Amino acid sequence: MHTTQKHIPPMSATPAGFSIEGDLPSGFAAFYRPLHDAFTARQQATIIARARVMAASQAGSPPDHNRSAGPWSGDWMVTLPAWCQDQRNQMTGPADDGELVVKMLNSGAPGVMLDLEDSMANDFAHTLAGIDNVIAALYGELTYDDKKRGGTVAIKPSDTVIWTRVRGMHLSQAGVYDEPTSAGLFDLALLAFRLDFSKLKHPLAIYIPKSESADEAFWWRDVFQAIAKAKGQPAEYIKAMALVESHALAYQLEEFAYNLRDHLIGLNLGRWDYMASLIHFNLNDPNWVLPDRNTIPSDVAFFQNLRELIPEIAHKHGFFAIGGMTALFPSRTDPELNERAMAGLERDKKNEADALMDGAWTGHPDQNAIAVAQFPVPNQVARRKPGQVRFPDLRPSIAGVGHKSTDGTRAAVKTVIRYRHGYLSGLGASLLDGFMEDLATDRIYRLMIAQRIKHGMHTEAEVRTLFDEELARLLTVPANAEGVEAEKFREARRQSEAMIQTGYFDPI
Repeated sequence: MHTTQKHIPPMSATPAGFSIEGDLPSGFAAFYRPLHDAFTARQQATIIARARVMAASQAGSPPDHNRSAGPWSGDWMVTLPAWCQDQRNQMTGPADDGELVVKMLNSGAPGVMLDLEDSMANDFAHTLAGIDNVIAALYGELTYDDKKRGGTVAIKPSDTVIWTRVRGMHLSQAGVYDEPTSAGLFDLALLAFRLDFSKLKHPLAIYIPKSESADEAFWWRDVFQAIAKAKGQPAEYIKAMALVESHALAYQLEEFAYNLRDHLIGLNLGRWDYMASLIHFNLNDPNWVLPDRNTIPSDVAFFQNLRELIPEIAHKHGFFAIGGMTALFPSRTDPELNERAMAGLERDKKNEADALMDGAWTGHPDQNAIAVAQFPVPNQVARRKPGQVRFPDLRPSIAGVGHKSTDGTRAAVKTVIRYRHGYLSGLGASLLDGFMEDLATDRIYRLMIAQRIKHGMHTEAEVRTLFDEELARLLTVPANAEGVEAEKFREARRQSEAMIQTGYFDPI
């Protein structure tokens, strides 16, 4: 099969005729240029360094623990600020959906993470809309028109901590200059430039995604401090939580945290991106062909060992350990599905609390009460497990876990087509068969399909047939059968299959 680069989702680009001086707030061009000059070359070098680590892993030299002592393993401590003592649940969702942002902030969750990354389409207009909503949310001014009940719904006053996840170091933004600029730098700089910090109820709180090494913490530290200085704030003003989404980073958590200690408030196990990364780093290993995704228990050893390591490192140094997202969503129209989703949520969050996590992520307001109830008030930062292994096996055998089936591969094919269709429609996350699927789970499925081809479970021809059959089924639905929607489904199939065939598995 022959494919071309055109099927791969392109870098986010500005619209034709865009000018940073004319199309963004007055003064931003002068504010941003020195940041771009200082940090984009470092970001681009990081992308190259990551590729070398990935290539080495796939060639048989995977990441491993650094067991040597250093300043990171000493008695340094983070002091959690008063405004951020309770993060037992962080509600998360796309920042460009204003109605959802208001609902999340009114859910009662101790924290809300407004996402400019994986749950949003990586599109310039969506990024700008998301930043608009973040600013209005931080000011408490965002509203939406309630079409069901009538009237305008506003944000209720609360102590909810608002986090913003900017795009990661792996992403670049085209069209701002003649050469690409760092997407995460652009997001953070535009957000900070536009904000009047005196109107915020707490300092600017940022979520860092997709880090892959301890050294990358220095980039974020320097960016935070440069932006704080440009805004006339103390160097340590911006606070952050960092996602553990890369298999390589999992071996360097204490070093990473130490390097970012002046800003860090917590580490979060982004389990679905982590699963995708685990497959990616071990793609050539026939012993790492994972079973059907929904037959993998949430407490599988490769999750659980890391789930217990993160609180050990975090609590040793006084900061939060936060758990991941439960993918099965509640339903207000399907009582059976709702009961199953809520029971699964309770088990999952109880497991995270027993592992000494301080809180978790959820994505639906109905999940907040159950999630919060599983964790001690306000946190467990003072607790550590006696005898906790400091260097656990992060690649434990998956023999006997779940099962592999053609039906599981077919489900993966169906999901990636439908997810990519949603993405082409401007959605970074879609509720499919009761599961909230975003870029991370789409990536898992594409990698699982690739594994199964590479290691002989299926031939390329067999997988092509599955794509043919699932696309045909989707096109039998009257709403999908003709015109723009039909072509969008065909393009979604082309892009998904092309990414699998060309080995395009970066989180883009």
